Amino acid sequence: MSVLSTRTTRPRRRAWAGGLTAAGTLAVTLALAVPGTASAAPASAPAAAPQAAPAAYAGTLNGWIIEALDVMRLNGIPGTYEGLHRNIMRESSGNPLAVNNWDINAVNGTPSKGLLQVIDPTFRAYWVPGTPNDPFHPVANIAAAANYAADRYGSIDNVFGPY
Repeated sequence: MSVLSTRTTRPRRRAWAGGLTAAGTLAVTLALAVPGTASAAPASAPAAAPQAAPAAYAGTLNGWIIEALDVMRLNGIPGTYEGLHRNIMRESSGNPLAVNNWDINAVNGTPSKGLLQVIDPTFRAYWVPGTPNDPFHPVANIAAAANYAADRYGSIDNVFGPY
C-alpha cells in the first residue's frame, strides 16, 4: 500500500456474516398392503438429510483468492478474482510473507505486509471478522485490503496502482 494507506480515520465498513443453509431431501419409504400377505413390510426410518461438505481451498494463491472472495461475499465486500490477482501481483508477486522495508510507511515504523501490502493500522481498522487476526494470513490480508479498497475506492477492482 502506498502512503495513502496510512489514513485509518475513515469509518469502518460494517461487516455482516450471512448464514448458510444446507438443503437436503428426506427419503421416506412407504409400506403398501399387498393382497394375500399377512402384513406389509414395516416402513424404514427416514434417511438423514445430506450435509453440505465444508469448502476445501488449496493453499495456493488461487485458493487464497477464491476463499477470500467467499469471505468477501459473506461480508458484502465487492471485488473480483481479476481485481484481487492484479493487485496482489503488483504489490507482492504472490508472496504472503512479503514485507516492504523501504517506503515511507517502513520509515515511519509501519511496514506494509502480506499479499496486498497492508500496514498494521489499516489491517486492524479493516480486518474482517471470521478471518485470522494476522496480517500475514493470506485470506485475512486479502479480505482486509479489499475491505479498505471498497471503503476508499468502491472496490479493489478500481485500484490500478499503489493505494
